[in-house]
Amino acid sequence: MIPIGDENPTLRPPLVTYAIVAAIVATWVLVQSAGFSPLRLAISICNYGMVPGELTHLAPVGTAVPLGRGLACVVDREAVNWLTPITSMFLHGGWMHLLGNLLFFWVFADNVEDYLGRAHFLFFYFCCGLFAAAAQLLLAPASPVPMVGASGAIAGVLGAYFVLFPHVRVKMLFVLFIFFPVVVLPAWVVLLWWFGIQVLQALPTLAGAQSAVGGGVAVMAHVGGFMAGAYWAARVKEKRRHEYDALEPERLWM
Repeated sequence: MIPIGDENPTLRPPLVTYAIVAAIVATWVLVQSAGFSPLRLAISICNYGMVPGELTHLAPVGTAVPLGRGLACVVDREAVNWLTPITSMFLHGGWMHLLGNLLFFWVFADNVEDYLGRAHFLFFYFCCGLFAAAAQLLLAPASPVPMVGASGAIAGVLGAYFVLFPHVRVKMLFVLFIFFPVVVLPAWVVLLWWFGIQVLQALPTLAGAQSAVGGGVAVMAHVGGFMAGAYWAARVKEKRRHEYDALEPERLWM
């Protein structure tokens, strides 16, 4: 299932959403050569992707991780490593990785930004990304594998949407061989389905599998980001409900 839109109009243009999309695309084109140069792509992932073992110093210096034919990422102790939880949010490993992330972000982020407000949404987005990175770090602290992608932060957006707009109708494209039907489903069904897949993919790791990055995907970052976004949105929603209730006595006299 692929989300292609929702029936949830916004009150204001989602300027922060547009800016984040522009920054991710610009990074993909200018820093990662849009994937057309394997060398530049590998260098960007190695230098600016988050390597858990580099941050915890649990991965031995010199450990090499293959990134392609004749290319490898080697664990080091460079100072830039401490910035990689942020820089990794703007990097991607390929066109499908990029387009998949942007599609989910485009469909769900505008309404979350509209609800939280622009400055709040920007702060929320980066906090979810950092929490997602921390979840992956805690699960695989010695991993020498670079982690890249906006998936963790975007998972936070999905978690917030799940809490804030559970009954909004979402248009989903089904890919069935040569048929491409569009089905409209409640947001809670779509997002619970997405979250369930992430949890199922994370189970082998949680059960003690050797690798914390199943199939090249840092699924625990997705799980952590979604939970952080859902919790954040629930707190904001509850706070606003209390603020509204506090106004009720005054409204009775109007």
